[in-house]
Amino acid sequence: MKILGIGNAIVDVICKVDENYLLNNGLTKSTMKLVDEIEFQKLLSTLKIEDTVSGGSVANSIVGLSQLKNKAGFIGKVSDDVLGQKYEDGLKKENVEYFYIKKKEILSTGTCLILITPDSERTMCTFLGTAGKINEKDVDINSVKNSEITFLEGYLWDEGEPRSAFDKAIKNSNKVAMSLSDLFCVERHKPQFLNLVKNKIDITFANEQEITSLIDANNFEEVISFSKQLQKTIIITRGVKGSVAISEGQIVECECKKNLKIVDLTGAGDLFAAGFLHGHINKLSIQESLEKGTEMSSKIIQKIGARLN
Repeated sequence: MKILGIGNAIVDVICKVDENYLLNNGLTKSTMKLVDEIEFQKLLSTLKIEDTVSGGSVANSIVGLSQLKNKAGFIGKVSDDVLGQKYEDGLKKENVEYFYIKKKEILSTGTCLILITPDSERTMCTFLGTAGKINEKDVDINSVKNSEITFLEGYLWDEGEPRSAFDKAIKNSNKVAMSLSDLFCVERHKPQFLNLVKNKIDITFANEQEITSLIDANNFEEVISFSKQLQKTIIITRGVKGSVAISEGQIVECECKKNLKIVDLTGAGDLFAAGFLHGHINKLSIQESLEKGTEMSSKIIQKIGARLN
């Protein structure tokens, strides 16, 4: 298998809101907030659902990789309930091999409320449910060992048990890629994330905010300097400034695509990672891999949701 993703198995519930909705509910735009099931249902009760789709950051990337004709698999914990079945069916429909046998859990399948404001930004409220209880027993060690790359998400560090799954995957992987996931996630786990990026991860994906926060940088030049010293591969998305890859001291830049009709930024980073990793596992150059990531992210932000048709 080319690539295996391990992440939170979350069903996305997509809704459109105005700016006041975020203010009235104490939500910070463009971030992810963890909520319990009661708060989740309270928020959802006042909204109109636009769409419901299998999601989760790394799962979105894995689906993108499968759509690019790569052999891809995923490990993520769901319960044997309606949403859990919907989640599994969604992966199988996309030809992603699902290395998890679901059973009835105490907590229900995880759900993420994706709130899209008129400026196309997305703000997320996530009830992790049983997804947040993934542990080392849930990691199929053979699938890890038989994959060229294991792709992990920083969100897995938001609960205790998943860290054992995270560690087991890293110890048994041939190569490890990881997304820093979210600014608040980085700030919660800064020492651990910094150790991972420096010592355990081969390819790190981050946006400019996340990597700047991780190393307490004052400017982007400091980010570049830090990345060059690592002798690893750091991929940074910068919005309208495009993207940058720093690999073994080499700096490669890629411009963003212009004149796009942006409707929803959900999944932009996930599909960028899919495009880049597609290039990497198919032996494309770093420049070509950045361009593929840019192409994939450009497509996804012109539709609602984080999955391409």
